[in-house]
Amino acid sequence: MDTAEAVRQSFRRQAKACDDLGSPLTARLCRMAAERLDEETAVGRRLLRWQGDPTGTGDALALRFVGALHAVVRSGQDPDLAAAYPPNNTANDESLWAAVDAALRRDEAFILKWLRSPPQTNEVRRSGALLPGFLTIARLFGKPLVLSEVGASAGLNLQWDRYAIRLGDFAWGPASSVTLAPDWHGPPPPEADIEVSERAGCDLNPLDPASPEDRERLAAYIWADQAGRLERTRAALEIAAASGLKVDRADAIEWLAIRLERPQAGSTHVVYHSIAWQYFPQGLKARGEALIAQAGDRATSEAPLARLQMEADGKPDGAALILQVWPSGERHEIGRADFHGRWVQWKGWPGL
Repeated sequence: MDTAEAVRQSFRRQAKACDDLGSPLTARLCRMAAERLDEETAVGRRLLRWQGDPTGTGDALALRFVGALHAVVRSGQDPDLAAAYPPNNTANDESLWAAVDAALRRDEAFILKWLRSPPQTNEVRRSGALLPGFLTIARLFGKPLVLSEVGASAGLNLQWDRYAIRLGDFAWGPASSVTLAPDWHGPPPPEADIEVSERAGCDLNPLDPASPEDRERLAAYIWADQAGRLERTRAALEIAAASGLKVDRADAIEWLAIRLERPQAGSTHVVYHSIAWQYFPQGLKARGEALIAQAGDRATSEAPLARLQMEADGKPDGAALILQVWPSGERHEIGRADFHGRWVQWKGWPGL
């Protein structure tokens, strides 16, 4: 397969994912790009001659492209393209693509610059899928939690205990401007008191929730026809900014090595990540797995370790929620969740 066809295939696969995740506009854009991109524009040439891996698990080229278009719209610099976008997007495919094609020329420098950087998202609804894992950890050990999130972006999922969350008939959390209520399937989650004694996160390119520029970057990567996601993220950014927490700019594995060396007597150290680990190079993942296993060997009943992950595992029904705890080393798939946290299929920890 030549480069251009590999790019077109990556756009088609992303279109299907956008359909599955409830963004018909983004799916339309990806399908049209797959069929209609050509080399008559500098943007088209850059995309179709992409030097790298255009796939969703590689350079995520389709998401770079639709993020660039949304950024153009949000900037106010292209009223004609904005007129084809929500809340005005009544355009048929021909007029929508005509607006996009014109933007590729008119906003060429802006789009080309945007394409240089990988997408960044911070899907706050994943906190609703992670919460039952944290409840399970608190129930198992009964100790305050020390949180270490890998791939934390702007740190929105480090603030999960500041959101109001409903899991079926189970309600948890404070009154909050962010309310999460995924479709819940399965038994209720375990009840437990949770105290977060410390929290930190890292990212190679962290976003500052107090920065208008970083907020706009995060908003641009949210699909333009998902107004609820945009509003939820805006409210979560306000909470994160008010907390004063800044995500560390660091290599995940080097950062983890330092975090895991610190003694946490009297607390449960929870390493967690959601739709992040899967993007790490294989060598880094192997080093990270070894680091966590070594820390697990050092864990005690007074200083337990837990790893909670929400990651793709190749199965078609969302992401796996997997929890492993030490010193026992016991590991279970405790549920599955939609990649954007829209639903949770809960199994639970055996015996709880």
